[in-house]
Amino acid sequence: MSNHYLLCMLISVSIASVSQVLLKKSTFQKYDSVLKEYLNPWVIGGYGMLFLSMLMSVYAYSGVDFKNGPVIEALGNVFVPVLSWLVFGEKLSIRKIVGILCIMMGIMVFYS
Repeated sequence: MSNHYLLCMLISVSIASVSQVLLKKSTFQKYDSVLKEYLNPWVIGGYGMLFLSMLMSVYAYSGVDFKNGPVIEALGNVFVPVLSWLVFGEKLSIRKIVGILCIMMGIMVFYS
């Protein structure tokens, strides 16, 4: 597995996590119409970043073993709660922290 493809996969997961936070941010605003609800900078940016993330993941899978992909993608389940805590001030409950630690331990076990 090349470091270049692994880095591409990690960046892809990071971009997807940021895009989810952007999409969540758009839900906190009121819009005059359904069209404006879906055609605003937060939603367009979020879906654009998801599309970019998908393209990067497809490219990264050309050099990353298929068994490693889902393990790397699981980092998104760590990034999103942490970003939500940083951006929205959401609480990280004990259950979330334990879940994040379980994911991290699973990744460490997989790669050890």
